[in-house]
Amino acid sequence: MNLEDKNFKKIIVLGGDGFCGWPTSLHLSNAGHEVIIIDNLSRRNIDNELEAESLTPIQPIGTRLRVWEEVSGKKIGYYNINIADEYDHLLKVLKDEQPDVIIHFAEQRSAPYSMKSPKHKRYTIDNNLNATHNVLCAIVDSGLDIHLVHLGTMGVYGYGTAGMKIPEGYLDVEVKTETGERVDQQILYPTNPGSVYHMTKSQDQLLFQFYNKNDSVRITDLHQGIVWGTNTKETKLDERLINRFDYDGDYGTVLNRFLMQAAVDHPITVHGTGGQTRAFIHIQDTVRCIQLAIENPPSREDRVMIFNQMTETHRVNDLAKLISELTGGEIAYVSNPRKESAENELHVKNDLFLSKGLEPITLNEGLLQEVSKVAKKYAHRADHSKIPAKSTWTQEQQPGVLVGRSKDLV
Repeated sequence: MNLEDKNFKKIIVLGGDGFCGWPTSLHLSNAGHEVIIIDNLSRRNIDNELEAESLTPIQPIGTRLRVWEEVSGKKIGYYNINIADEYDHLLKVLKDEQPDVIIHFAEQRSAPYSMKSPKHKRYTIDNNLNATHNVLCAIVDSGLDIHLVHLGTMGVYGYGTAGMKIPEGYLDVEVKTETGERVDQQILYPTNPGSVYHMTKSQDQLLFQFYNKNDSVRITDLHQGIVWGTNTKETKLDERLINRFDYDGDYGTVLNRFLMQAAVDHPITVHGTGGQTRAFIHIQDTVRCIQLAIENPPSREDRVMIFNQMTETHRVNDLAKLISELTGGEIAYVSNPRKESAENELHVKNDLFLSKGLEPITLNEGLLQEVSKVAKKYAHRADHSKIPAKSTWTQEQQPGVLVGRSKDLV
């Protein structure tokens, strides 16, 4: 690879061992970029803590990297660094490697986990905010012109709208001066986080805004919907490259959880009425959107570029009915452990990625069957006691468990 060719970049992927980070690293490596992963394997340690492994068997990071080199002929570098705590080590890697791009996935990504206890709330704040700030500070400290691409969440906006489509980052407002003059301005779209995790992503926006304004750091912030699917083109090349499939009540995303529950003959558990509307994106589109963000960087004079990284919205209850019709699974309504409205509308703009050439993958029977097939293949690895969502937002909420079922289901 000739790095003089501006089409190819040196890219550091923070959190490159995770659910989104691993397939993104492989996708970018396969596209010809030089990829280096920084990951302290904290997500694997959380598996140990929760005693809930990925449904799919995840190989050690060393095995994953070795197999990728075998099947692709491409090498991915790796550093084990806790970027929230080891600032000097992070800075040294940036100075030594001199990346063109940093992709930041290195945050605790589960809303239920962030609400599990005071300890988990504090860990999420400490890890996520320190990680983001250390990355920004190290970019400035290094003196390098690095494009930072951050994976955020649609959840920073909350799950409701004011009868309008949520814009991509910025809201047009009109303010009235003391003299009565009306002045047009743009502000960051107001956040309304629904968990400690979402609150950290909301705070990330302010950190980005400051470092962009003060130090001209080039930043793209991707407000991503809920990811579904498991594998991408690259992770299918060898079973040892397989991606995570989280099914437990803390880390399993809703659509994957429904598909897995049906595959293991567990009732499809809908929280509350199922009237919550959420934004979704397939994992293959996630990696494609990251690539498009890298290929369309902002200049140093540009403000933070914000994309809504989602392809469609659905009500949870509608998804449960779809999966039930597809698989014959039974639907069960359980308590909602989250403090949120029973029903909401969600309208979102995603024009920027569409304008960059994204051809969205939307829910279709073939891909749903593909995920279901993965779930069935590894169903023997499922611990049914880990399926219910037991982390509650307040003492008033109840865990999302099936009442009157056998012990292994609760």
